[in-house]
Amino acid sequence: MKKWKDYIWVWCGAVIVNDNNETLLMKRGSECRNQAWYWSRPWWGVDFWETLEEAVIREVREEIWVEAEVVWMLEVSDNIMPEEWQHWIAVSFVCKIKSWEIKNMEPHKCEEIRWFNIYDLPEKIASYTKLWVENYIKKYCKK
Repeated sequence: MKKWKDYIWVWCGAVIVNDNNETLLMKRGSECRNQAWYWSRPWWGVDFWETLEEAVIREVREEIWVEAEVVWMLEVSDNIMPEEWQHWIAVSFVCKIKSWEIKNMEPHKCEEIRWFNIYDLPEKIASYTKLWVENYIKKYCKK
């Protein structure tokens, strides 16, 4: 079986929001597989024998060197992207950071890590990240 062609991926992602209604986003670098120069959140694939919660905690630690705690599952989405020959199921979790030493652990993939107000997201944001933040706002915020 060929990666990206013969099966559907399972991904997990963290929507990290602080007490100031800011979300932590990462600017993808030029070596990213797709959507380079877009802002996104910590996420990647679930490993075999790994729970979804374990996967999202691992990915956050691997990408930005913080210990995250899953607060709740935000949603499950079906992402069909024929123009990029991708189909993946993504589970997004709202997470909080237990330790605050944010560090870019993948500078070859990520150029910058920044907090953004959830009501004022950057223009170049990955479509699925924007959707997940918007769904977080709809479900849990009162403006």
